[in-house]
Amino acid sequence: MTGVARPPHVVGGPWFEELQRGQVFDDAPGMTLTAGHAALHQALVGDRLRLALDAALSREVTSHDGTLVHPNLVCDVAIGQSTGPSQRVRGNLFYRGLVLARPVFVGETLRTRTEIVGLKQNRRRQGTPATGLVAMRVRTADEHGDPVLDFWRCPMIPMRDPAAETGHADDFSEIPLDLEPTEIAAARPAGWRLGPLRAAVPGPYHDELEPGQKFVVEAGETVTGAPELARLTLNVAIAHTDATGSTHGRRLVYGGHTISVAAAHATRAIPAIATILAWRSCEHIAPVFEGDVLRTELVVEDVSSGGIVELRAKVSSARPGAGPAPVLDWSFIAVVA
Repeated sequence: MTGVARPPHVVGGPWFEELQRGQVFDDAPGMTLTAGHAALHQALVGDRLRLALDAALSREVTSHDGTLVHPNLVCDVAIGQSTGPSQRVRGNLFYRGLVLARPVFVGETLRTRTEIVGLKQNRRRQGTPATGLVAMRVRTADEHGDPVLDFWRCPMIPMRDPAAETGHADDFSEIPLDLEPTEIAAARPAGWRLGPLRAAVPGPYHDELEPGQKFVVEAGETVTGAPELARLTLNVAIAHTDATGSTHGRRLVYGGHTISVAAAHATRAIPAIATILAWRSCEHIAPVFEGDVLRTELVVEDVSSGGIVELRAKVSSARPGAGPAPVLDWSFIAVVA
């Protein structure tokens, strides 16, 4: 029997005017983190975090039977699982409140729930696409429902109808601008023995660091495999795999790729980094493209008890025909032996 052909169902993310405050997206696949995921992540970004590479050392320091998963891989998966409603993203305005509630080990499963908590239509500008800002609360838990991450991110999403007036004008003032000291203290892993890490790696160590110290990692890192990292971490943002709709005419490198390269540079400068606890701020200053060469200047911002060190990574990018230009300003909090 023949009938009227049905129009195809278009599979894609929502436009800005299709989003509503209070919407929840929790249909991203859960992801069990394996040694294979860790190996591919390491190959793509070059990380040298000792506890994520050395299973025996990880067990000795953490007293956990499993191997530590690099915290940047954990964050990348959580962010990737939150990209269902932001598939059309043009860029991220901010990440806030990103604190790892606890370390994650190989074999654990991450599941993420993303809620729309704020919407603000941007002022129109001549010659640029109409867009809006979307504040998202991202909560990631393990297979038992225990919290792993709880943070906010703010992607910029284009509008289907450039002339639409949504009336969305939230000011995002309820989203905290900074981390509370109690959050950082609570995130420090209890019972870790940092002595074995200190014995296994060269300095500088926690007690040798002081505010104002700078480290310049001379060797650049060429960005390759950018779509592979997006796919690995379940990131479905169109800009990272499909250049046909890009305003740049090229695929954008996922911001977490640049951050993870900066983290790899940080562990070259300070091999005694045991883990990363939190991101104090993260600003993507300019886009990064595959083939760019990234270099990092690492600055010690603060040193406190318990091995806590606040670091700031300033990343520049060079590409053929263009001199070095800043692309990332990332402040994070680490535990150093």
